[in-house]
Amino acid sequence: MHLKDNNQNDDKEPLKAEAKHAHVKKPEEKVMIVAEEEYKRLQEESIKCNDLHDRLLRLQAEFDNARKRMEKQSQDFTKYANEGIILELLTILDDLENASQAAENKNADLANFLKGIEMILTHLYEMLKSHGVKPIEVTGKAFDPHTSEAMLQVASALPEHTVVEELQKGYFLHDRVVRTSKVKVSTGKPVEQKAQIALEQKDNKTA
Repeated sequence: MHLKDNNQNDDKEPLKAEAKHAHVKKPEEKVMIVAEEEYKRLQEESIKCNDLHDRLLRLQAEFDNARKRMEKQSQDFTKYANEGIILELLTILDDLENASQAAENKNADLANFLKGIEMILTHLYEMLKSHGVKPIEVTGKAFDPHTSEAMLQVASALPEHTVVEELQKGYFLHDRVVRTSKVKVSTGKPVEQKAQIALEQKDNKTA
């Protein structure tokens, strides 16, 4: 009877593995030979590329900072854009409060009170005008749907489609209508007047 020598087989396994790896070819390292001048040029190009990369990073950081500043300025402008107008309105508000307090005085002169109100209105109109706000003139003019809104139609001696009366004033902001005028529009003369005019015209022809 022959006994199998396990230790002997185990010693052969590492030898087989080494033999297997011995046949695997390692990739050869290629060596490129360049002239000294070319090598220096490549070094200079590499330095330039690094410099350009650094500049690009700095420019990107500066651009981000500039964008953030512009966003902050835009937010502040939107938030405080009406500051000047508000200050002017506060001055007019002070005048109105003074006028209100004067009106509460039993000995107040009505004429002086009304004069004070007129002065306040004058200041308000001047302020609006300085900011490009002006009223739309419509009374006695042909009805324009772009600037006016017809609330009523009434018989009138004025021609048909003519604005008879302004119920609420409209305003321009520069060249844009910010509020249309609410108006009464003429339908022309009453029916009985039209009939009378037609009769008179007929009589004139027969005469």
